[in-house]
Amino acid sequence: MFVMELTYTAPLEAVEDHMDAHVAWLDGHYAAGVFLASGRKVPRDGGVILAGGVSRAEIEKIAAEDPFATAGVCAYRITEFIATKTSSDLSTVRDNPAA
Repeated sequence: MFVMELTYTAPLEAVEDHMDAHVAWLDGHYAAGVFLASGRKVPRDGGVILAGGVSRAEIEKIAAEDPFATAGVCAYRITEFIATKTSSDLSTVRDNPAA
């Protein structure tokens, strides 16, 4: 799984100019089953996306295609982790490595 943390690198007004395209991009990756949860950080200086089911290379490509990234209004920090324990709702992305 991945934690995709984005930090705005431009004023919020510039970010808002690309919000509709960003939401459409999010919707596409939710429909594909890659994105599991997302939302704004508090304070509102970026956001967080939880993603799974793809490789590190794929998630980096996905992040690079975010309209926020292509417009230069955010930077991504991607952290990969092994989800060995999850709620039942996220059991499909749980990783149970051999002991």
